[in-house]
Amino acid sequence: MGLPYKILPHYTYDDWVRWEGQWELIEGHAIAMSPAPVPVHQRVSAQLITQLTIALQKANCEHCRVYNFIDYLVKEDTILQPDVLIICREITKKYLDFPPSLVVEILSPSTALKDRHTKYEIYRQQGVLYYLIVDADKQLIEVYHLVDGEYQLQPSTTTPGITFGADCTIIPDFQNVFE
Repeated sequence: MGLPYKILPHYTYDDWVRWEGQWELIEGHAIAMSPAPVPVHQRVSAQLITQLTIALQKANCEHCRVYNFIDYLVKEDTILQPDVLIICREITKKYLDFPPSLVVEILSPSTALKDRHTKYEIYRQQGVLYYLIVDADKQLIEVYHLVDGEYQLQPSTTTPGITFGADCTIIPDFQNVFE
């Protein structure tokens, strides 16, 4: 007789779409997104949305838009809800089904490992051009740029230019994000 093995549920988009509340789905595993983010997380998110929107407007990047969390269907058994996104194509479905140009994840004690490892790898594999990891406690924004299939951490001494195609380079002002 062979060794017993665990049978764990493997969920897909069809299961996920019927659930109440906020959930992410990573490789078929359900991950609850509640309780709601703490006030500092919400304030930092609002500031980032504002600064990224202003930067896009200043650069006349009319084809790019900033979104608060939105459902991102990576594959049938992986649905993520990044905190902030920049998308430079038209969304034609109830969810995003292609890689965004930029993703922001704001760390919390319950999500830091997942954001730094699991989501980092998913975003890299999906070709997300920029991944920003925000640590509100340390007042730090790490900007990762995808180059030749690998993320490279940008120098933290200056706000880097972020380029979306030949006609759109933004320089967001992150100075007041943590105030």
